[in-house]
Amino acid sequence: MPTAQSSDVLIIGGGVAGLSLALRVADQARVTILAKAALTESASLYAQGGVAAVLNGQEDSFDSHIKDTLDAGAGLCRRDTVEFVVRRGPQAIRWLIERGVPFSREQQSNGEMEYHLTREGGHSHRRVIHAADATGRAVETTLESLVRRHPNITLHESHIAIDLITSQKLGRPGPDCCLGVYALNRESGHVTTYSARFIALATGGACKAYLYTSNPDTSTGDGIAMAWRAGCRVANMEFIQFHPTCLHHQRAKSFLISEAVRGEGGRLTLPNGKPFMQNHDPRGELAPRDIVARAIDYEMKRGGLDYVHLDISHKPANFIKAHFPTIYERCKEYGYDITREPIPVVPAAHYTCGGVLTDLSARADLDRLYAVGECAFTGLHGANRLASNSLLECLVFAEAAAGDILKQLPAAGPAPEGLPPWDESRVTDPDEQVVVSHNWDELRRGMWSYVGIVRTTKRLQRAQHRVDMLKEEVREFYSNFKVTNDLIELRNLLLVSELIIRSALARKESRGLHYTRDYPQPASGAPQDTVLRPEQYEASERRANA
Repeated sequence: MPTAQSSDVLIIGGGVAGLSLALRVADQARVTILAKAALTESASLYAQGGVAAVLNGQEDSFDSHIKDTLDAGAGLCRRDTVEFVVRRGPQAIRWLIERGVPFSREQQSNGEMEYHLTREGGHSHRRVIHAADATGRAVETTLESLVRRHPNITLHESHIAIDLITSQKLGRPGPDCCLGVYALNRESGHVTTYSARFIALATGGACKAYLYTSNPDTSTGDGIAMAWRAGCRVANMEFIQFHPTCLHHQRAKSFLISEAVRGEGGRLTLPNGKPFMQNHDPRGELAPRDIVARAIDYEMKRGGLDYVHLDISHKPANFIKAHFPTIYERCKEYGYDITREPIPVVPAAHYTCGGVLTDLSARADLDRLYAVGECAFTGLHGANRLASNSLLECLVFAEAAAGDILKQLPAAGPAPEGLPPWDESRVTDPDEQVVVSHNWDELRRGMWSYVGIVRTTKRLQRAQHRVDMLKEEVREFYSNFKVTNDLIELRNLLLVSELIIRSALARKESRGLHYTRDYPQPASGAPQDTVLRPEQYEASERRANA
């Protein structure tokens, strides 16, 4: 049985949020990173568009970026968070440039090379710095190379966290705090105990709860679920962003067509070539994602269509290949030459706007626990995330968390000792996996059908009923058999799906990413945030089972 391992800072997740946090504290602390898969499998790696920041002070401004973010968030953004993030954007970009991220440049009329800024939906100016159409890959691989070389960072890939270890769970006196985590080595099947002075969740979102998603297989809501089980609040889980334009092809998996394609002139049309976005919003293709996704969903249902078209073939071929080389090559693999013909696209679950409730230092409710990136709810996104604000949020809050951790480090004491090993004394190897695979499929199809782009109270109640039944089956399976990666992920996705459904039922209005036919208009008296508390949930469960 593996022995317990300890460090100063334990980071769960290997995307941009986790890696940048690790690099910011590693010169002064021993850091352990647990990555569920290879670092090349995080959602960050698949981010195409770029990072939004005010880098051209002559044409752009902080006030403009703040206003665009607030407008996209449909009145639910926390203004202090928006200002905090936007004003720290330029320094976050400088930090990446100093570490060698190869952002795209273009030659100016005076012959000088400057960083190219593109414009995406919801932005009033060109402010998205990018590395062609593979920004996430450029940032992730640059940070990865630095992490692998840093002497104070220990990286464990193919490790999935199971649950947080807290002082309350162990019956230790004093205020409840986070002590460590149990994690499964996906290759060996062994569970190891990790203790740390500080723990940070950087596990990404939960869009694998849906049948169609742009996210990689690792996006199963693990950090949100673990934090909830440890007693932390979550907020605004009803706001799931559906990316309007994912490639529609039976062999294509999770490949999105960047927002920047529309930003550079791409037009959405019906299969007969007729444009339709002006019928839904005067901003047309540059409307925020929730409006574009809902417009596509409407046109598909109205016309009985399997997809719509995104067409940028009217632009010069050299322009398309230079700005979107990854998209061009990938579409070509599937038989589409985007310089000559349109791309068939459909909406897909793309981003989790809610998550673990944190403050401006990325601190969660539990002492010594932080949450950074998509798994966190900071108040930046409100009811809808503005394009390319996600990587910005990762970078800014990684810096904030690092600053808070390093400030506390001298007085924090040693890493906790004596944490008990994982107990497998009363479980056996699973006799079959069909329960897990069948329930996984049923959950994702149910969430897509009943908790998707357009919702109703009846659909949500139907989804809740199915989740309740699946939870009981999985709870019994989890209690009797040894944990596996698929079982851990399914357990987490069921919990997160329930949080999404409960949040959606609680919001009696339509706003941003949450659209329900029963309450089709925004409500002036609606709460800003849908905050769920574990103690209230547990009390309602006890009443229901009484």
